[in-house]
Amino acid sequence: MTFKQHLSGTLNLAIPVAIGQLGHIMLGVVDSLMVGRLGAVQLAASSLVNSILILILIFGIGMSVAVTPLIAIAKSSDNHDECGLIYNQAMIVNFLFSIFLSGIALISSEFIDYLNQPAEVILYAKSYMKIMSLSMIPLMIFQTYKQFFDGLSITKPGMYVAIISNVVNIIGNYVLIFGKFGVPALGLDGAGIASFLTRFFMALSIMIYFYKSEKFKKYSKVKFQFKLEKKITKKIISTGLPTGFQMFFEVGAFSFAAIMIGWMGANQLAAHQIALSLASTTFMIVLGISSAATIRVGNFLGRKDLVEVRKAIYSAILLGVSLMSLFGILFIILKDFFPTLFISDISVINYASELLIIAALFQIFDGTQAVSLGVLRGMLDVKIPMYLAFISYWIISIPLSYLLGFTFHLYVNGVWISLSTGLIFAAVFFVFRIRWNINRIEKSIEV
Repeated sequence: MTFKQHLSGTLNLAIPVAIGQLGHIMLGVVDSLMVGRLGAVQLAASSLVNSILILILIFGIGMSVAVTPLIAIAKSSDNHDECGLIYNQAMIVNFLFSIFLSGIALISSEFIDYLNQPAEVILYAKSYMKIMSLSMIPLMIFQTYKQFFDGLSITKPGMYVAIISNVVNIIGNYVLIFGKFGVPALGLDGAGIASFLTRFFMALSIMIYFYKSEKFKKYSKVKFQFKLEKKITKKIISTGLPTGFQMFFEVGAFSFAAIMIGWMGANQLAAHQIALSLASTTFMIVLGISSAATIRVGNFLGRKDLVEVRKAIYSAILLGVSLMSLFGILFIILKDFFPTLFISDISVINYASELLIIAALFQIFDGTQAVSLGVLRGMLDVKIPMYLAFISYWIISIPLSYLLGFTFHLYVNGVWISLSTGLIFAAVFFVFRIRWNINRIEKSIEV
Protein backbone atom coordinates (compact mmCIF):
# COMPACT_ATOMS: atom_id res chain seq x y z
CA MET A 1 0.00 0.00 0.00
CA THR A 2 1.15 3.55 -0.73
CA PHE A 3 1.36 6.20 1.98
CA LYS A 4 -1.59 7.97 0.34
CA GLN A 5 -3.67 4.79 0.58
CA HIS A 6 -2.78 4.53 4.26
CA LEU A 7 -3.93 8.10 4.85
CA SER A 8 -7.18 7.32 3.07
CA GLY A 9 -7.69 4.03 4.93
CA THR A 10 -7.04 5.69 8.29
CA LEU A 11 -9.45 8.51 7.49
CA ASN A 12 -12.18 6.10 6.37
CA LEU A 13 -12.04 4.37 9.74
CA ALA A 14 -11.34 7.49 11.78
CA ILE A 15 -14.10 9.79 10.53
CA PRO A 16 -17.07 7.69 11.75
CA VAL A 17 -15.27 6.99 15.05
CA ALA A 18 -14.40 10.67 15.45
CA ILE A 19 -17.98 11.75 14.72
CA GLY A 20 -19.21 9.13 17.19
CA GLN A 21 -16.70 10.29 19.81
CA LEU A 22 -17.70 13.90 19.15
CA GLY A 23 -21.34 12.92 19.50
CA HIS A 24 -20.54 11.24 22.79
CA ILE A 25 -18.61 14.18 24.22
CA MET A 26 -21.32 16.51 22.95
CA LEU A 27 -23.63 14.85 25.45
CA GLY A 28 -21.47 16.36 28.18
CA VAL A 29 -21.09 19.67 26.38
CA VAL A 30 -24.87 19.96 25.93
CA ASP A 31 -25.31 19.14 29.63
CA SER A 32 -22.85 21.92 30.51
CA LEU A 33 -24.59 24.37 28.17
CA MET A 34 -28.03 23.67 29.62
CA VAL A 35 -26.91 23.33 33.25
CA GLY A 36 -24.96 26.59 32.82
CA ARG A 37 -28.31 28.34 32.41
CA LEU A 38 -29.03 27.39 36.03
CA GLY A 39 -25.93 29.28 37.25
CA ALA A 40 -22.21 28.93 38.06
CA VAL A 41 -22.85 26.88 41.22
CA GLN A 42 -24.79 24.15 39.39
CA LEU A 43 -22.21 24.13 36.59
CA ALA A 44 -19.42 23.79 39.17
CA ALA A 45 -21.30 20.92 40.86
CA SER A 46 -21.65 19.18 37.49
CA SER A 47 -17.92 19.64 36.85
CA LEU A 48 -17.01 18.23 40.26
CA VAL A 49 -19.20 15.14 39.90
CA ASN A 50 -18.09 14.37 36.36
CA SER A 51 -14.46 14.75 37.43
CA ILE A 52 -14.97 12.14 40.16
CA LEU A 53 -17.11 9.75 38.11
CA ILE A 54 -14.69 9.62 35.20
CA LEU A 55 -12.00 8.40 37.60
CA ILE A 56 -14.18 5.37 38.32
CA LEU A 57 -15.66 4.86 34.86
CA ILE A 58 -12.28 5.08 33.15
CA PHE A 59 -11.38 1.57 34.31
CA GLY A 60 -14.52 0.26 32.62
CA ILE A 61 -13.74 2.17 29.44
CA GLY A 62 -10.21 0.75 29.50
CA MET A 63 -11.60 -2.76 29.81
CA SER A 64 -13.93 -2.21 26.85
CA VAL A 65 -11.22 -0.62 24.70
CA ALA A 66 -9.19 -3.83 25.08
CA VAL A 67 -11.74 -5.56 22.85
CA THR A 68 -10.74 -3.58 19.73
CA PRO A 69 -7.10 -4.71 19.24
CA LEU A 70 -7.94 -8.29 20.23
CA ILE A 71 -10.71 -8.41 17.63
CA ALA A 72 -8.55 -6.63 15.01
CA ILE A 73 -5.77 -9.20 15.36
CA ALA A 74 -8.20 -12.16 15.30
CA LYS A 75 -10.00 -10.70 12.26
CA SER A 76 -6.73 -10.38 10.31
CA SER A 77 -6.61 -14.20 10.16
CA ASP A 78 -10.39 -14.54 9.53
CA ASN A 79 -10.83 -16.36 12.84
CA HIS A 80 -14.58 -15.77 13.26
CA ASP A 81 -14.94 -18.20 16.17
CA GLU A 82 -12.25 -16.42 18.18
CA CYS A 83 -13.92 -13.07 17.45
CA GLY A 84 -17.18 -14.53 18.76
CA LEU A 85 -15.49 -15.86 21.89
CA ILE A 86 -13.86 -12.48 22.58
CA TYR A 87 -17.24 -10.76 22.18
CA ASN A 88 -18.96 -13.21 24.57
CA GLN A 89 -16.31 -12.93 27.25
CA ALA A 90 -16.00 -9.14 26.91
CA MET A 91 -19.74 -8.74 27.42
CA ILE A 92 -19.67 -10.81 30.63
CA VAL A 93 -16.53 -9.12 32.00
CA ASN A 94 -17.72 -5.60 31.21
CA PHE A 95 -21.24 -6.16 32.53
CA LEU A 96 -20.00 -7.50 35.87
CA PHE A 97 -17.38 -4.78 36.04
CA SER A 98 -19.98 -2.08 35.36
CA ILE A 99 -22.08 -3.23 38.33
CA PHE A 100 -18.99 -3.12 40.54
CA LEU A 101 -18.02 0.37 39.32
CA SER A 102 -21.58 1.66 39.76
CA GLY A 103 -21.52 0.47 43.37
CA ILE A 104 -18.18 2.19 43.99
CA ALA A 105 -19.58 5.43 42.56
CA LEU A 106 -22.70 5.29 44.75
CA ILE A 107 -20.58 4.80 47.87
CA SER A 108 -18.22 7.58 46.81
CA SER A 109 -21.10 10.06 46.62
CA GLU A 110 -21.25 10.00 50.43
CA PHE A 111 -17.69 11.34 50.69
CA ILE A 112 -18.06 14.48 48.57
CA ASP A 113 -18.32 16.52 51.78
CA TYR A 114 -14.64 15.81 52.49
CA LEU A 115 -13.34 17.38 49.26
CA ASN A 116 -13.25 20.88 50.74
CA GLN A 117 -15.55 22.32 48.07
CA PRO A 118 -17.98 25.25 48.49
CA ALA A 119 -21.03 24.20 50.53
CA GLU A 120 -23.49 25.27 47.85
CA VAL A 121 -21.66 23.12 45.27
CA ILE A 122 -21.74 20.04 47.51
CA LEU A 123 -25.49 20.46 48.06
CA TYR A 124 -26.20 19.93 44.36
CA ALA A 125 -23.38 17.49 43.68
CA LYS A 126 -24.37 14.61 46.01
CA SER A 127 -27.78 13.73 44.55
CA TYR A 128 -26.57 14.35 40.98
CA MET A 129 -23.72 11.90 41.47
CA LYS A 130 -26.03 9.14 42.75
CA ILE A 131 -28.17 9.41 39.63
CA MET A 132 -25.18 9.49 37.28
CA SER A 133 -23.63 6.44 38.98
CA LEU A 134 -26.44 4.19 37.77
CA SER A 135 -25.90 5.23 34.15
CA MET A 136 -22.51 3.47 34.10
CA ILE A 137 -24.15 0.08 33.46
CA PRO A 138 -25.90 0.90 30.15
CA LEU A 139 -22.88 2.95 29.05
CA MET A 140 -20.56 -0.04 29.51
CA ILE A 141 -22.91 -2.28 27.52
CA PHE A 142 -22.86 0.25 24.68
CA GLN A 143 -19.06 0.52 24.88
CA THR A 144 -18.59 -3.24 24.56
CA TYR A 145 -20.62 -3.44 21.37
CA LYS A 146 -18.99 -0.33 19.93
CA GLN A 147 -15.44 -1.55 20.54
CA PHE A 148 -16.32 -4.95 19.10
CA PHE A 149 -17.65 -3.28 15.95
CA ASP A 150 -14.56 -1.04 15.74
CA GLY A 151 -12.27 -4.08 15.90
CA LEU A 152 -14.11 -5.48 12.88
CA SER A 153 -13.54 -2.13 11.09
CA ILE A 154 -17.31 -1.49 11.22
CA THR A 155 -17.22 1.99 12.70
CA LYS A 156 -20.48 3.58 11.52
CA PRO A 157 -23.06 2.02 13.92
CA GLY A 158 -21.48 3.70 16.96
CA MET A 159 -21.49 6.98 15.07
CA TYR A 160 -25.18 6.82 14.22
CA VAL A 161 -26.20 5.86 17.75
CA ALA A 162 -24.10 8.70 19.23
CA ILE A 163 -25.65 11.26 16.88
CA ILE A 164 -29.24 10.19 17.58
CA SER A 165 -28.57 10.01 21.32
CA ASN A 166 -27.80 13.74 21.34
CA VAL A 167 -31.36 14.43 20.21
CA VAL A 168 -32.66 12.17 22.99
CA ASN A 169 -30.41 13.95 25.52
CA ILE A 170 -31.44 17.47 24.46
CA ILE A 171 -35.13 16.60 24.73
CA GLY A 172 -34.59 14.89 28.08
CA ASN A 173 -32.62 17.83 29.46
CA TYR A 174 -35.17 20.37 28.23
CA VAL A 175 -38.08 18.53 29.82
CA LEU A 176 -36.41 17.43 33.07
CA ILE A 177 -34.09 20.35 33.88
CA PHE A 178 -36.52 23.18 33.21
CA GLY A 179 -39.84 21.38 33.75
CA LYS A 180 -41.87 21.11 30.54
CA PHE A 181 -45.05 19.29 29.45
CA GLY A 182 -46.28 18.95 33.01
CA VAL A 183 -43.00 17.53 34.35
CA PRO A 184 -41.63 19.37 37.42
CA ALA A 185 -38.36 21.30 37.00
CA LEU A 186 -35.66 19.06 38.50
CA GLY A 187 -32.65 21.25 37.79
CA LEU A 188 -29.29 19.47 37.96
CA ASP A 189 -30.91 16.18 38.99
CA GLY A 190 -33.00 16.38 35.82
CA ALA A 191 -29.80 16.47 33.78
CA GLY A 192 -28.67 13.31 35.58
CA ILE A 193 -31.92 11.47 34.84
CA ALA A 194 -31.75 12.56 31.20
CA SER A 195 -28.19 11.19 30.97
CA PHE A 196 -29.31 7.82 32.36
CA LEU A 197 -32.19 7.57 29.89
CA THR A 198 -29.91 8.57 27.01
CA ARG A 199 -27.30 5.93 27.87
CA PHE A 200 -30.03 3.29 28.19
CA PHE A 201 -31.22 4.28 24.72
CA MET A 202 -27.65 3.94 23.37
CA ALA A 203 -27.19 0.44 24.82
CA LEU A 204 -30.57 -0.78 23.60
CA SER A 205 -30.14 0.64 20.09
CA ILE A 206 -26.72 -0.87 19.43
CA MET A 207 -27.79 -4.21 20.93
CA ILE A 208 -30.79 -4.39 18.59
CA TYR A 209 -28.53 -3.59 15.62
CA PHE A 210 -26.14 -6.41 16.55
CA TYR A 211 -28.85 -9.04 16.76
CA LYS A 212 -30.79 -7.87 13.69
CA SER A 213 -27.86 -7.37 11.29
CA GLU A 214 -26.87 -10.30 9.05
CA LYS A 215 -23.21 -9.26 8.99
CA PHE A 216 -22.74 -10.42 12.61
CA LYS A 217 -24.31 -13.87 12.23
CA LYS A 218 -20.93 -15.52 11.61
CA TYR A 219 -19.65 -14.17 14.92
CA SER A 220 -22.68 -15.31 16.89
CA LYS A 221 -22.27 -18.98 15.93
CA VAL A 222 -20.42 -19.39 19.22
CA LYS A 223 -23.26 -19.98 21.68
CA PHE A 224 -23.44 -17.32 24.37
CA GLN A 225 -23.02 -18.70 27.87
CA PHE A 226 -22.75 -16.71 31.06
CA LYS A 227 -19.49 -18.46 31.88
CA LEU A 228 -15.97 -17.06 31.99
CA GLU A 229 -13.38 -18.76 29.77
CA LYS A 230 -9.99 -18.41 31.47
CA LYS A 231 -7.82 -17.91 28.38
CA ILE A 232 -9.92 -15.20 26.69
CA THR A 233 -10.84 -13.51 29.96
CA LYS A 234 -7.16 -13.28 30.88
CA LYS A 235 -6.41 -11.61 27.52
CA ILE A 236 -9.17 -9.06 28.04
CA ILE A 237 -8.18 -8.23 31.61
CA SER A 238 -4.41 -8.20 30.95
CA THR A 239 -4.99 -5.73 28.12
CA GLY A 240 -7.92 -3.82 29.60
CA LEU A 241 -6.77 -3.24 33.17
CA PRO A 242 -3.43 -1.58 32.29
CA THR A 243 -5.31 0.45 29.66
CA GLY A 244 -7.75 1.53 32.35
CA PHE A 245 -4.91 2.55 34.66
CA GLN A 246 -3.19 4.47 31.88
CA MET A 247 -6.41 6.35 31.20
CA PHE A 248 -6.90 6.83 34.93
CA PHE A 249 -3.50 8.47 35.32
CA GLU A 250 -4.23 10.94 32.52
CA VAL A 251 -7.88 11.70 33.24
CA GLY A 252 -7.22 11.50 36.98
CA ALA A 253 -4.69 14.30 36.69
CA PHE A 254 -7.32 16.54 35.11
CA SER A 255 -9.88 15.49 37.72
CA PHE A 256 -7.52 16.17 40.61
CA ALA A 257 -6.75 19.49 38.96
CA ALA A 258 -10.49 20.26 39.10
CA ILE A 259 -10.45 19.60 42.84
CA MET A 260 -7.48 21.95 43.31
CA ILE A 261 -9.17 24.60 41.18
CA GLY A 262 -12.28 24.17 43.34
CA TRP A 263 -10.22 25.44 46.27
CA MET A 264 -9.83 28.68 44.32
CA GLY A 265 -13.58 29.29 44.00
CA ALA A 266 -16.69 28.39 42.01
CA ASN A 267 -15.95 30.84 39.17
CA GLN A 268 -12.52 29.41 38.38
CA LEU A 269 -13.92 25.87 38.62
CA ALA A 270 -16.73 26.78 36.21
CA ALA A 271 -14.16 28.28 33.82
CA HIS A 272 -12.12 25.09 34.05
CA GLN A 273 -15.22 23.06 33.13
CA ILE A 274 -15.89 25.24 30.07
CA ALA A 275 -12.31 25.07 28.78
CA LEU A 276 -12.11 21.36 29.53
CA SER A 277 -15.37 20.71 27.68
CA LEU A 278 -13.96 22.40 24.58
CA ALA A 279 -10.54 20.72 24.84
CA SER A 280 -12.26 17.38 25.40
CA THR A 281 -14.23 17.91 22.21
CA THR A 282 -11.09 18.19 20.08
CA PHE A 283 -9.52 15.30 21.99
CA MET A 284 -12.51 13.08 21.25
CA ILE A 285 -12.13 13.83 17.55
CA VAL A 286 -8.45 12.87 17.50
CA LEU A 287 -9.38 9.71 19.40
CA GLY A 288 -11.05 8.65 16.15
CA ILE A 289 -7.62 8.64 14.54
CA SER A 290 -6.22 6.86 17.59
CA SER A 291 -8.86 4.13 17.27
CA ALA A 292 -8.17 3.81 13.55
CA ALA A 293 -4.47 3.41 14.37
CA THR A 294 -5.28 0.63 16.84
CA ILE A 295 -7.37 -1.23 14.25
CA ARG A 296 -4.94 -0.86 11.34
CA VAL A 297 -1.80 -1.60 13.34
CA GLY A 298 -3.54 -4.64 14.86
CA ASN A 299 -4.58 -5.87 11.40
CA PHE A 300 -1.11 -5.56 9.86
CA LEU A 301 0.59 -6.89 12.97
CA GLY A 302 -1.64 -9.97 12.80
CA ARG A 303 -0.31 -10.51 9.26
CA LYS A 304 3.28 -9.84 10.44
CA ASP A 305 3.64 -7.11 7.79
CA LEU A 306 6.04 -4.65 9.42
CA VAL A 307 6.33 -2.42 6.34
CA GLU A 308 2.60 -1.70 6.43
CA VAL A 309 2.67 -1.37 10.23
CA ARG A 310 5.19 1.47 9.86
CA LYS A 311 3.10 3.24 7.21
CA ALA A 312 -0.04 2.88 9.32
CA ILE A 313 1.77 4.43 12.30
CA TYR A 314 3.26 7.41 10.44
CA SER A 315 0.04 8.23 8.57
CA ALA A 316 -2.00 8.19 11.78
CA ILE A 317 0.41 10.43 13.71
CA LEU A 318 0.61 12.88 10.78
CA LEU A 319 -3.17 13.13 10.61
CA GLY A 320 -3.47 13.59 14.39
CA VAL A 321 -0.86 16.37 14.60
CA SER A 322 -2.28 18.22 11.57
CA LEU A 323 -5.84 18.14 12.89
CA MET A 324 -4.94 19.27 16.42
CA SER A 325 -2.85 22.13 15.04
CA LEU A 326 -5.96 23.46 13.29
CA PHE A 327 -7.97 23.18 16.50
CA GLY A 328 -5.28 25.10 18.39
CA ILE A 329 -5.52 27.99 15.92
CA LEU A 330 -9.33 27.94 16.25
CA PHE A 331 -9.11 28.15 20.06
CA ILE A 332 -6.93 31.25 19.87
CA ILE A 333 -9.10 33.02 17.30
CA LEU A 334 -12.39 32.31 19.14
CA LYS A 335 -11.15 32.37 22.74
CA ASP A 336 -13.48 35.22 23.70
CA PHE A 337 -16.51 33.76 21.93
CA PHE A 338 -16.60 30.09 22.96
CA PRO A 339 -17.10 30.74 26.73
CA THR A 340 -20.19 32.88 26.02
CA LEU A 341 -21.92 29.75 24.69
CA PHE A 342 -21.84 28.28 28.19
CA ILE A 343 -22.45 31.14 30.61
CA SER A 344 -23.02 34.90 30.79
CA ASP A 345 -20.97 35.53 33.97
CA ILE A 346 -18.17 37.89 32.81
CA SER A 347 -15.70 36.71 35.46
CA VAL A 348 -16.07 33.08 34.37
CA ILE A 349 -15.79 34.09 30.69
CA ASN A 350 -12.50 35.94 31.31
CA TYR A 351 -10.96 32.99 33.16
CA ALA A 352 -12.08 30.55 30.46
CA SER A 353 -10.73 32.76 27.67
CA GLU A 354 -7.24 32.67 29.21
CA LEU A 355 -7.42 28.89 29.63
CA LEU A 356 -8.27 28.43 25.94
CA ILE A 357 -4.96 30.05 24.97
CA ILE A 358 -3.11 27.47 27.07
CA ALA A 359 -5.30 24.69 25.64
CA ALA A 360 -4.39 25.85 22.12
CA LEU A 361 -0.69 25.47 22.86
CA PHE A 362 -0.93 21.85 24.02
CA GLN A 363 -3.15 20.59 21.17
CA ILE A 364 -0.26 19.20 19.10
CA PHE A 365 1.17 17.23 22.02
CA ASP A 366 -2.27 16.01 23.07
CA GLY A 367 -2.85 14.72 19.55
CA THR A 368 0.56 13.06 19.41
CA GLN A 369 0.16 11.22 22.71
CA ALA A 370 -3.41 10.15 21.90
CA VAL A 371 -2.57 8.66 18.51
CA SER A 372 0.64 7.10 19.84
CA LEU A 373 -1.35 5.34 22.54
CA GLY A 374 -3.68 3.98 19.85
CA VAL A 375 -0.65 2.59 18.03
CA LEU A 376 0.70 0.98 21.20
CA ARG A 377 -2.66 -0.65 21.93
CA GLY A 378 -2.69 -2.08 18.43
CA MET A 379 0.64 -3.67 19.36
CA LEU A 380 -0.94 -4.92 22.62
CA ASP A 381 1.72 -2.91 24.48
CA VAL A 382 -0.19 -1.49 27.44
CA LYS A 383 1.87 -2.06 30.62
CA ILE A 384 4.88 0.18 29.96
CA PRO A 385 2.68 3.02 28.61
CA MET A 386 0.76 2.76 31.89
CA TYR A 387 3.95 3.50 33.84
CA LEU A 388 4.96 6.28 31.43
CA ALA A 389 1.54 7.90 31.90
CA PHE A 390 1.96 7.76 35.68
CA ILE A 391 5.33 9.52 35.45
CA SER A 392 4.04 12.18 33.04
CA TYR A 393 0.92 13.13 34.96
CA TRP A 394 1.47 12.26 38.62
CA ILE A 395 5.23 12.64 39.06
CA ILE A 396 5.58 15.70 36.81
CA SER A 397 2.21 17.38 36.16
CA ILE A 398 0.36 17.27 39.50
CA PRO A 399 3.23 18.49 41.75
CA LEU A 400 3.94 21.23 39.21
CA SER A 401 0.24 22.19 39.27
CA TYR A 402 0.36 22.87 42.99
CA LEU A 403 3.68 24.70 42.66
CA LEU A 404 2.56 27.04 39.87
CA GLY A 405 -1.05 27.35 41.02
CA PHE A 406 -0.53 28.10 44.69
CA THR A 407 3.16 28.74 45.44
CA PHE A 408 3.72 31.02 42.43
CA HIS A 409 0.12 32.30 42.54
CA LEU A 410 -0.70 31.62 38.90
CA TYR A 411 -3.90 29.95 40.13
CA VAL A 412 -6.01 28.23 37.45
CA ASN A 413 -3.61 29.26 34.65
CA GLY A 414 -0.72 27.66 36.53
CA VAL A 415 -2.63 24.41 36.85
CA TRP A 416 -3.35 24.30 33.13
CA ILE A 417 0.27 25.09 32.22
CA SER A 418 1.30 22.13 34.38
CA LEU A 419 -1.23 19.82 32.72
CA SER A 420 0.19 20.87 29.35
CA THR A 421 3.68 19.96 30.56
CA GLY A 422 2.47 16.47 31.45
CA LEU A 423 1.03 16.03 27.95
CA ILE A 424 4.34 17.06 26.38
CA PHE A 425 6.28 14.46 28.38
CA ALA A 426 3.68 11.78 27.59
CA ALA A 427 3.90 12.48 23.85
CA VAL A 428 7.68 12.17 23.84
CA PHE A 429 7.66 9.00 25.96
CA PHE A 430 5.06 7.23 23.80
CA VAL A 431 6.79 8.06 20.50
CA PHE A 432 10.05 6.57 21.80
CA ARG A 433 8.12 3.51 23.02
CA ILE A 434 6.70 3.01 19.52
CA ARG A 435 10.21 3.07 18.06
CA TRP A 436 11.34 0.50 20.62
CA ASN A 437 8.41 -1.75 19.70
CA ILE A 438 9.12 -1.51 15.98
CA ASN A 439 12.72 -2.61 16.57
CA ARG A 440 11.54 -5.47 18.77
CA ILE A 441 8.96 -6.69 16.24
CA GLU A 442 11.49 -6.42 13.42
CA LYS A 443 13.91 -8.66 15.27
CA SER A 444 11.20 -11.20 16.12
CA ILE A 445 10.11 -11.42 12.47
CA GLU A 446 13.70 -11.91 11.30
CA VAL A 447 14.15 -14.74 13.80
